Order: sequence, then structure tokens, then C-alpha cells
Amino acid sequence: MTQSRTHTCGALRAENIGQHVTIAGWLENVREVGSNFAFAVIRDYYGVTQVVVENAEMMSMLKGINKESVVSVEGVVRERASKNPKLPTGEIEIVPDKIELLGRCRYNELPFEINRSREADESVRLKYRYLDLRNPAVKNNIILRSKVVYALRQAMTEHGFLEITTPILTASSPEGARDYLVPARKHPGKFYALPQAPQQFKQLLMTSGFDRYFQIAPCFRDEDARGDRSPGEFYQLDMEMAFASQDDVFAVLEDVLPPVFSEFGAYDIASSAPFRRISYNDAMEKYGSDKPDLRIDLTVDDISELVQGCGFEPFEGKTVKAVRVSDCGLTRKQIDKLCADVAVQAGKSPYWLRVDETGAFVGGVSKFFAGREDALRSLLDLKPESLVLISSGTLAEARKTAGVMLKLAGAAVPGHMDMERYEFCWIVDFPMFEIGEESGQLEFCHNPFSMPNGGLEILLKAERGEIDPLDIYAYQYDLVCNGVELSSGAVRYLDPDIMVKAFEMVRLGEDDVKARFPAMYNAFCYGAPPHAGIAPGIDRMVMLLAGESSIREVIPFPMNKNAQDLLMGAPSAVEQKQLDELNITIRSLEPDA
Repeated sequence: MTQSRTHTCGALRAENIGQHVTIAGWLENVREVGSNFAFAVIRDYYGVTQVVVENAEMMSMLKGINKESVVSVEGVVRERASKNPKLPTGEIEIVPDKIELLGRCRYNELPFEINRSREADESVRLKYRYLDLRNPAVKNNIILRSKVVYALRQAMTEHGFLEITTPILTASSPEGARDYLVPARKHPGKFYALPQAPQQFKQLLMTSGFDRYFQIAPCFRDEDARGDRSPGEFYQLDMEMAFASQDDVFAVLEDVLPPVFSEFGAYDIASSAPFRRISYNDAMEKYGSDKPDLRIDLTVDDISELVQGCGFEPFEGKTVKAVRVSDCGLTRKQIDKLCADVAVQAGKSPYWLRVDETGAFVGGVSKFFAGREDALRSLLDLKPESLVLISSGTLAEARKTAGVMLKLAGAAVPGHMDMERYEFCWIVDFPMFEIGEESGQLEFCHNPFSMPNGGLEILLKAERGEIDPLDIYAYQYDLVCNGVELSSGAVRYLDPDIMVKAFEMVRLGEDDVKARFPAMYNAFCYGAPPHAGIAPGIDRMVMLLAGESSIREVIPFPMNKNAQDLLMGAPSAVEQKQLDELNITIRSLEPDA
């Protein structure tokens, strides 16, 4: 060991008894037993070591040092009288002959107890993130992240991929989220954009003659936070392959990911290749979501036809979906709580009925199924002690509510979810286009650079009105694990005519395409190979491996839900001279969030 220590705080064992050593770290705790006797715990990155003070001289050195100060301790290792089998260093302790203060903690009170920091308010944790990270439980997630990134790099290199970094300052590109814009000082009135993804650059690498590319890519999107999405920036295992098909991409990830999940995951069981493939439409019909959690054994059934004319107005003329939950022992109060939780997440309240121990329909909307009991029993394979959750509305509304019903019921009712495993699946055959919720117009459903199933001809048919654009599917795919979308990918088009026609469908002409994507358009004109790629999210992957429910637990310095860096105070105001250099005038100031 170099520096000012002979051992770390996690290194000493019984074989070190009798040695004179030096350790250094943070003073985690002091417990005084008498006027000249105390136990101290020293913590560093590697672990903790107990120090026992037994004389007045050492006690005088220890007194007055606040917890979380950094100290150096020199002394002799001896066997502990009361061993702690829970600690790697639990067989030994150090009797010091010197205690030196290296870095003083000037505060008697801490914002939170270090080893209980996860119980503190998140805003306090983020403001004092350097203290939060001293908690081994928090630090271990960051260590896990480092190990996972290393393993992924190693695996991708072994599969023949070349790591290439792509620019951070680039041009604005319509890729589904808001850009972060950076004013260009030398070009007044113009802006760079931080990349939402290295999409264009990695495709340009394929046109440049590189065969297999990857990088641990930083991506920047000005979008709202969720439990599995951090605002601002995130990282992904970005990859692209030349002369490749959808199956080639699947084969690589099905070989790379299972060993990583098996080695680093919180659970011992992970899907092996080949992962299950589910079409987008089948996923929405069977699971009410394009991110199904296959650990749950529940599915969605359509009962629209069966309920028409039943006398319950919310069902009439609507799409009606049902989720059967067998062996459901929930009380009425628990059912009401489940329905309330569904309403919060889905935006619509579900309906329900129960099948009691005799097989009779009771509770909820059961009276509206009078005379239809046998039909519903047959359709849903209903058994006594079953709960039926029901959604209705437009097709999209009914599917969305059913998906939430399935997810929450699977977690709430014992026996329907196998928590201790990682279940992967591919969602394939996504629609090429969709109607935008805000615009009400045709928009790209996924990546705009994806090959339509049917190529140029299918786009021309849509243009001529022979088919509905919403019926065009693309060679797009998502990788889903335990209900979390890990990544999206696609087979790309390489014909500039397909590129132009695809963008014409969303009201962007050839001149617009050439202006917005000049490099891509021109590169395709010089001959491009077939290529495909994908980009699993590093943050989400580590979140799953660590068994965390919030992505912020696996990011070293995350922003809060409002895209604020409470540690550094960003975003922040800047000096007027900086604005003047950039030719920027602030029209109005919004109140502080």
C-alpha cells in the first residue's frame, strides 16, 4: 500500500495481528465507555475498521474531532475480544499510538446520518450528494455501475466492435424529444445542440466503411423525469452493425447481456437466448403495454362483444378489456385501494367483480353480467375466488388501463409474480407512424431512420391512399426486461428515396430533409451498406441489476425531478457579459422553481 497508509480499512484480518499499521479514513462513529476508553470506527472506500482507545493521551487526541472528519490512525493490530462476524474486519481491532487529524469536519450536526442517508428527503440527499455517497449502500451502486460498464466494454470488444466516440456539440435533429441548445458565440443567432443520441453519427460510420461500432454514449434530452428516466442526460450502450439484419443485432445482445445480468444482478435467474419475441400489436392486446413484465402470469382478454347490451352505459359501444386474477384473497378494502392506484397511474378508474367460493358473481359491476355468467366464465376460464378487473373506453384507453391493472394486480396478489428473476423479451413490428397526442397529426412512432416493412413501395401506396399510413410497420424493436424498456433499435433504410418519402409522410419535403440531414442524405447517395443497431440504456440496466426502483439511485450526481442540480446549483443565472458575448437577450425571467 502506498500513500500515507499501510492498509485500507477493509484489508486487515487475523493474520495481521501483532503488526504495526497505518489506516486512514472518515471517523464514522465514537462510543466513549469511560474517561479514557472509547471505541471508534474508521471508514474508507474499502470498508471499516474498529479502533480501541485505552489511555488518556489517545483520548485527548480523539476528543474534539467531529464525526466525518478524516483521520490517520497508527497502531498495533490485535484480536477482538467480541468479534463481529458480519464484518470482514470483525476479528481484529487497532490499538492506536497516534491519531492525526487530516481533514476536519467543521459541523457538529450532519444533514443526515451517513449510514441512514437513504431515509432522508431526496432533495437533502442530492444537495449533500458527497455525503450521501459515503453511505456504503449508495456507493455500492456506483461501484456496480463501473463494473457493469467495464464488462459491457469487454464483451463488445470481444464481439469485434470498435469503440468510437462521437461529437457532443452537433446540429439540432428531430428525434422525439426537446433538444438542449448551446448558443454559438462565433455564429450569432445560431445554435449547437447536445445529441439526443449518436444516431446520425453511428449510421455515418457505417457508410464510412466501419463494420461494428459501439460506445458508452452520453445522450441529452430535455424531458420530464420518471422513476426509470433521468432528466437531462443519460448513458447508453450505443451500437451499430454493417451488413446486418434484425436477427444479427438480437444475437449480439442475447450473447452479451445474460452473462452480465447473471454475474451482477440482484437475482440469480435471467432469460437465456433466444429471448421471446412479441409483436407490438400482440403485446398491446395481451399485456396492455409495449413493455410487458413477463414475470407476471396475468394476461388481458377482450370482452367487448360479450358486454354489449348489458345495460352498463360505460361499456356500450366501447372497447372493454378484462384481467382475470385467480386465487385472489384481497378484501373489499384492498380491491378499492388497487382500483384507486390504477386510476392514478392510468387516468381512468377500472371496474371489477368477484367470483366467490360458490362460483357466484358478486360485488362491483357483477349485476350487469346477469345471464352472461357462463359466457364470461368460459371466455376467461373463471374459477371460484377469482377477481375480474375491467377497463373500458377507446382502444388506447382500454389497453392502457388494462396494462396498469395487470401490473398492479400482479404485484398485489401473491402467487402471480416471480420477483426473483430477469425476464427479457423483444417487442418487434412497431408501427412506422402514429397520430401525435399534442399535434393530432401523423408523426414517426419510433426512430425516424427505420426501414419500413415493404420499403419504398409501401410508402408510395400510403401516399396514393391505397393503405392507411398507420398500417405501415417498421423493422423497429425494443428490448424489455421486467417491464422496463432497456433500449430501442431498428434496421435502417439506406436509400435516400425512402428517406425523403418517409419524411414527406410527416410533412417534411426533400428540401427539408437535405437541410436537416445533409450529411446523412449525401452519404446515402454515395452508397451505404445495409445496417442495423440498438442502444440499451446503461442507467436503466444498472437500476435493474441493483434492484432499485429509482434510476437516481444508480447515477453518481443525478438531477432532481425538476431537472435541477441541487449540488452545483444548476441551472443558474449567468453574468450579463456572458450573455452579451453570445448576443443573447433575456426577454423575461420566470419565478424560481
